[in-house]
Amino acid sequence: MIASTFEFLAGIVKARSGGIIGPDQHYMLETRLAPLLKREAMRDLDALAARLKAPRGEALAQEVTELLTTNESSFFRDGKPFEHLRTLLPALHAARPPGQPLRIWSAACSTGQEAYSIAIIVAELGEADPGFRARRVEIIGTDITTAVLERARAGIFTQFEVQRGLPIRTLMKRFTQEEARWRIRPEVAAPCRFEKANLMGDLRGLGRFDVIFCRNVLIYFDVPTKARVLRALAQQLTADGSLFLGAAETAIGITDVLAPRGAERGVYGLAEPQRLSA
Repeated sequence: MIASTFEFLAGIVKARSGGIIGPDQHYMLETRLAPLLKREAMRDLDALAARLKAPRGEALAQEVTELLTTNESSFFRDGKPFEHLRTLLPALHAARPPGQPLRIWSAACSTGQEAYSIAIIVAELGEADPGFRARRVEIIGTDITTAVLERARAGIFTQFEVQRGLPIRTLMKRFTQEEARWRIRPEVAAPCRFEKANLMGDLRGLGRFDVIFCRNVLIYFDVPTKARVLRALAQQLTADGSLFLGAAETAIGITDVLAPRGAERGVYGLAEPQRLSA
């Protein structure tokens, strides 16, 4: 693969998803695209780049982007954000008028573990409080990759996947076993829906959210792209809503539209001027 091919393919991914492929990731690029080369009977990545530059290369460019997008997920990943959410949701419920749904967005949801972790918390809170159980909750998971969205909608996970983060009691209560796999129970999954969306695109159609999880996503972006995405997320946040970022991520020094919310690390709300105008 010549240097210009690497730069071209990395440029496609950045333009379409915001993700950065560094010069030390040649092997990752070659490995992930190898099945595509075989299917399309192309000899190497230089041939792929030539095909992408030709007319009608749009669908292929989207497939390349999806193949090179990182899709890592697990149930209740990092723990603390979900503990915080468990106390935040009752407070939001108390602050909302009857009939108004609580809306939660799992951005870059991958195969759905984060969205379903949130749904499990919602189910547990509803069992403990009939008032909360009566509250309609909407959980929207979005991702850029079609294949992971299909898996998320199916709600079926391997033994390895459920062992990553799920206590055994939760697994037995919230899932049903189907041979070597586990399916999320329909009543738990009911608040969830999954849609294709690009954080670099127009997100206004999704509406406003009381809680946004966009965790371990910004680490793949350069600073200008982080600022762009954070501003877009802020525009979808309600005046008292909370944005959860990953443990290694921050909005401080990147954007002035968000400010830390409380003492919990990685949780942000609208900065005062934006909050007043929201």
